[in-house]
Amino acid sequence: MPKKKVTPVRRQYLDVKKEFPHAIVFFRLGDFYETFDDDAQLVARELDIVLTSRNVSKGERIPMAGVPHHAAENYIARLIDKGYHVAVCEQIADEPVNGLMPREVVRVVTPGTITEPALLADKSNNYLVAVAPLYDKGASRPKAAGVAYADISTGEFAATSFEGAGTLGLIQQEIARLGPRECLLNEDVRDALPLGAEGLHITDFPAWQFDVEIAAQTLERYFGVSTLEAFGLDPLATAAAGALLAYLEDTQRGSLAQITTVSAYSTEDYMVLDAPTRRNLELTETIRERRARGSLLGVLDKTVTAMGGRLLRRWLNRPLLDLDQLQQRHDAVEAFYVDGILRSQVRDILGETADLERLTNRVLSGSAGPRELISLRTSLEVVPALRAHLIG
Repeated sequence: MPKKKVTPVRRQYLDVKKEFPHAIVFFRLGDFYETFDDDAQLVARELDIVLTSRNVSKGERIPMAGVPHHAAENYIARLIDKGYHVAVCEQIADEPVNGLMPREVVRVVTPGTITEPALLADKSNNYLVAVAPLYDKGASRPKAAGVAYADISTGEFAATSFEGAGTLGLIQQEIARLGPRECLLNEDVRDALPLGAEGLHITDFPAWQFDVEIAAQTLERYFGVSTLEAFGLDPLATAAAGALLAYLEDTQRGSLAQITTVSAYSTEDYMVLDAPTRRNLELTETIRERRARGSLLGVLDKTVTAMGGRLLRRWLNRPLLDLDQLQQRHDAVEAFYVDGILRSQVRDILGETADLERLTNRVLSGSAGPRELISLRTSLEVVPALRAHLIG
């Protein structure tokens, strides 16, 4: 049977879809992002938009559904909330080449790789986690594991490892502490590793990406170093961190300048709480309504910046065990408590400050718009006054 002729644009789309078979492809055509075939039927159903059709060859029409490019973020957010991945295919030139507009996927948006401000909660981190478990032959529970996490909206990237009979519990406790939006797992062990996190979005990733040597090469190449010794990562932490970084490179398509280092950490530095304990203590959300209001965080959070809100949440989720660090925090709180004038002045200045962490990272990734650049400039202009009040 002769092969059907399709239009050049159709062929271009099929090539993109072949590369990203597990993502919904938002294909830029003029002022719209269009979806086709099964993607179009899914998008029309999930977003409650009109399903139309398009002629692609003689006598053949395919399903099509589109959204305006200026409103795409809202539609993408709704799909991400439902657990889908979205590959955004943009027009990368102003003029056609040989009659066809050049297009390529510029990013793949997943629950753990969101950077757009409109899609993020101001006072919560958006963590992506990778878990690299190690099993004895025939064992049902891991004997050791590496865990890495990153928030590409703020540039955080860290990794740790566990070993011993309690490894599975420690993994589950770390997942509970971080509250990630997405977790990467070796596709060979997904069903054998219960993470104990209700509603956690799991993404399968090739097993070879978790190989320690390959993961180390990924990290060394990205950071431009010949050895990882200075980072202090052990082999399992390296496996998790390398796999996570490889996934970020796959999804962000080169826009990762905000990731500048990876930090090794130990869970022995803070009090480890399991998920039931966290729920019962209502640290960051209430048991019944699952919202911050009424929780310990809701009572304590008087922060005036998104950065401060995220920091306070991290502190509550990670109670310190070191007495010296605890004393330093208490001294800082006392200084502001006894000096009401200083407290008021600092709060006024901070109230004029935008989310510098996320703004800076959007600049580094090349995704900041004019308004964001103005906001960054305005926020940086108040830093000298803030510094003068704090060290004066």
